[in-house]
Amino acid sequence: MFNDRRLLHIYAIIFLDVVVGSIIGPVLPEFVRGHTQPQLWLALGTSLFLGVQLVSAPLLGKLSDAYGRKPIFRLSALGTFLADCLLLPVRMGTYLANRLSDGLTNGLYATVRSAITDISPKEALFRNLGIEGAIISLGFVIGPAIAGLLITTLNLTEPVEQARYVVMMAVGLSGLNVLLSFLLRETHPNDGAANTRGVLWTDLKVALAQSLNVGSLLARLRQKEREHPGLLNLVLMQVALTMAVGYYNYFVAYVSLGTLQMNATDISYFFMYFGGLSVAISYGFYGFIADRINQQRWIFWLAAVGAPVLASYGLVGTSRVWLYVIVTIDCFTYSLIQGLIEGLMAQKTTDTDRGEIFGLNQAMQGLASFGTTLVFGALSIIDLRLPFAWFAACLVVVAWLARK
Repeated sequence: MFNDRRLLHIYAIIFLDVVVGSIIGPVLPEFVRGHTQPQLWLALGTSLFLGVQLVSAPLLGKLSDAYGRKPIFRLSALGTFLADCLLLPVRMGTYLANRLSDGLTNGLYATVRSAITDISPKEALFRNLGIEGAIISLGFVIGPAIAGLLITTLNLTEPVEQARYVVMMAVGLSGLNVLLSFLLRETHPNDGAANTRGVLWTDLKVALAQSLNVGSLLARLRQKEREHPGLLNLVLMQVALTMAVGYYNYFVAYVSLGTLQMNATDISYFFMYFGGLSVAISYGFYGFIADRINQQRWIFWLAAVGAPVLASYGLVGTSRVWLYVIVTIDCFTYSLIQGLIEGLMAQKTTDTDRGEIFGLNQAMQGLASFGTTLVFGALSIIDLRLPFAWFAACLVVVAWLARK
């Protein structure tokens, strides 16, 4: 199934990276508990993590085109390891510092998608990018499962102690990912020429200046639109989808601080179910269906049907049964859209600008995530259920853009 073993190596790095990120999810409320409006502090941390990618993602994506994917994998893995070390004191200040520092090197996924596209034949592109999504979902299962297993096995009852042990596990796993990243073989076809030049600081300064100039993002995307017609609409679709799936970042605060009152163990079990089902559905969809359909039309219908499903999260009340019913439908609808957009976007890239395009796209996603975090943070002050109306409205925009 995989003719190039580098693909499996990349999947392993993705898997560990997501596990490291998701393992700490169930214990994050402990970092802000006791402070007024804790959901706002969680939202602020998320906005720091995602907003800083507005600068870091285009920079890392462009550098990966010039110097290869491997150095960016290494930098991102080291950044995650050091950021996780900051979490060892369970305090709100360390949580915010972690979110900021981790976001600076989190251009990984622009490079991941570029690397997968580098080594994927055209007929396997949707499958390989779809499997990336399934791997991410699997990581979301295993992360909370490890957290729950660790808490149960060690019989940890004190919430702060639970958070401390879970963070130590995350630090260990992120250290393992550093090793995997240093062992990865290059995927970029121009790697040899780039490496003979070495790192030119003038190139770095130019790339950094472009990344810091937020106003130039759309101008650069319009330029790429002229080279690859249809790209800008896909990026805008991705932006709207990112704003809709901002509920992933809001979910822990909603289920722990709202009427459901779920603790770390409950949250772990929920994400195990969510991720496990998502893996199975995504693997089947992208392995056997995605490359045989009209992807644009499917994006429209998945978004149109998924919008009321997303809004329904705000109506579950205290019923965990309904929560599980809604998340089941979720996995069959808009959870499948991401890979379709990425596959269509990958087809509009070349070896010379793939990292830059995915980097610009991730920067726009960072901007969208930052914006949607501010919106759902403000709405949550009024009512913890209101953000889901916003998320559903953003998904309606995805359906509208998909009709073009």
